[in-house]
Amino acid sequence: MQKIKPAESPDAYIAALDGWRRELAERLRAGVLGAAKLEEVVKWGHLVYFSNGPVLLIRVEAQRVLFGFWRGKRLLEIEPRLKPGGKYELATLDLREGMTIAATTVRRLTKQAVALNHSVGDPTRASRDG
Repeated sequence: MQKIKPAESPDAYIAALDGWRRELAERLRAGVLGAAKLEEVVKWGHLVYFSNGPVLLIRVEAQRVLFGFWRGKRLLEIEPRLKPGGKYELATLDLREGMTIAATTVRRLTKQAVALNHSVGDPTRASRDG
């Protein structure tokens, strides 16, 4: 199996997409970047956003777009479709073709996730230290 070379930048990541996946990723990205001051990078093969540690990710796959939060288990009141799983307090929203999320919800999730990282600390450090 041939390994896919990761995008060199967030802009290149989005530019490589097409169709509904690109449209959805662009909307998510715009909402995230409009909600808070975040460092945006391509890490682990997808878009990752940092503020006092990792905050959220946008991961585009063939049949879905994952919108995930390192402290997502604490965000279920804002978006009940978030599914907990993985390390830390990770929870992801699995978006398929035809599904959507309101721009206001994207902004609320992002703002709250950033606030949690600043009040509770880097989610990856908390797991190592405690």
